[in-house]
Amino acid sequence: MQSTVWWQYGILYEVYPRSFQDSNGDGIGDLQGILQRLDYLAGLGIKAVWIAPFYPSPMADFGYDIADYCNIDRIFGTLADFDQLLQAIHKRGLKLILDFVPNHTSDQHPWFLESRSSPDNPKRDWYLWRDPSGGGGPPNNWLSNFGGSAWTKDGDQYYYHGFLKQQPDVNWRNADLREAMFNVLRFWLDRGVDGFRVDVMWMLIKDDQFRDNPINPASNPNGPASQRLLALYNTNRPEVHEIVAAMRAILDSYGDRLLIGEIYLPFDQLAAYYGQDLKGAQLPFNFHLIACAWSADAIAQVIKEYEAALPVGAWPNWVMGNHDQPRIATRIGRAQARVAAMLLLTLRGTPTMYYGDEIGMTDVPIPAGEVQDPAEKNEPGLGMGRDPERTPMQWDSSKLAGFTDGTPWLRLSADHAMVNVATLSGETDSMLSLYRTLIGLRNSNAALNSGDVEVVTSNGHVLRYERADEAQRFAILLNLSESKEEAPIAAGYILASTHMDRSGDAVETTLSLRPFEGVIVKRAE
Repeated sequence: MQSTVWWQYGILYEVYPRSFQDSNGDGIGDLQGILQRLDYLAGLGIKAVWIAPFYPSPMADFGYDIADYCNIDRIFGTLADFDQLLQAIHKRGLKLILDFVPNHTSDQHPWFLESRSSPDNPKRDWYLWRDPSGGGGPPNNWLSNFGGSAWTKDGDQYYYHGFLKQQPDVNWRNADLREAMFNVLRFWLDRGVDGFRVDVMWMLIKDDQFRDNPINPASNPNGPASQRLLALYNTNRPEVHEIVAAMRAILDSYGDRLLIGEIYLPFDQLAAYYGQDLKGAQLPFNFHLIACAWSADAIAQVIKEYEAALPVGAWPNWVMGNHDQPRIATRIGRAQARVAAMLLLTLRGTPTMYYGDEIGMTDVPIPAGEVQDPAEKNEPGLGMGRDPERTPMQWDSSKLAGFTDGTPWLRLSADHAMVNVATLSGETDSMLSLYRTLIGLRNSNAALNSGDVEVVTSNGHVLRYERADEAQRFAILLNLSESKEEAPIAAGYILASTHMDRSGDAVETTLSLRPFEGVIVKRAE
């Protein structure tokens, strides 16, 4: 397994810090809480912990509006807490990935306070300021991802913000701003972190002519306003790759470090973020399993198109859930979520898990009066809110699920007394037991971990592919339907089933798959 580097053979696990574990009773998760749960993570078999932002912030967008890149918000702890957590993570043989948010700051960041103080301030050009259009309105038609214009007037000029007005975008064309951001990377690398997930990597550079975006002919007139234009000139500009390469060079200067990019783009454009000579992001996040139809044909097509688009030597990755997307078990149901677990953990490439998916957590409906997420507050009723997938981790069957002694910042799921780590750990056929089994198989079988992916096919409702190296070959068959399916199979034996039985059963020419069942078959030598 050590023939590949840690970020290739290991599993990434995202922790949303507000919701993982509260250690001080204020109802909000924190760094000491994560520390308390490290043994659980290590026992799960993951390799790296990716923690969403915990930096000082006014929390207009819950930490993605950063007021100080080189400190810890007091609700999460202190730098001493961070250092203790990092040391404990490394002691357990794990790695730590931080969230880096270089596209925008908080409007309370000292850089922006200086920038807005005067048109003559040296930091004015650290942000995107423009004169009004001829009619006195915004400089162009660019839209915020959270609704409305992406321009806010401040004095005689407008500043650009791709998200909330409290999140002004920085100007990556300014050399001083660029170096200041690179120094943020160096600050955390000097403390010993193992890599970064770069927020909205594909948005960092904007068109230098600030041209209007074209109309999106495929947009839904009743859908989010942000989708009514094609983001041609304010995202995915060609100059972004120079920035990514520079970030990668900094990480490489520290040794074995990982650069991940958050990128929602088609495969041909996503592949470019690996960079020239693979000197860009090692893992440009692949979110296509989140968006594609849940059918054997659609998933087979995604696998084949992705593998074909990868540059020579590039390492693939797969993401099934994160803090911005409805949970797997909500999107496709808990029965299918077991099949999704087998898919995620047997495909070629690095898998990323989202906290709570391993116990089958579902989205929690949040009443209008309890909504926290500005994406929902700005465009209510359009389903933009991300609170439902960010609710507290369910650790046990106690009243507050073992998450806090106070009032949780978001309500708990109504099913937490049954769907929790403690309860499911004692059930041999639970979702958690399935994840542990699959992770164990992946970590102990090189062909499942770093072998080739071959013979990707769909036959009716059954998705099939094989994983192989020079020593072993496994066939993975996933029944994505609620009906029984018969599938041809070469001789071998069942290594695992999503139903948590049949292990060791011999197969010869045909395998009967029960509804929503996936199996891993060890092919005969």
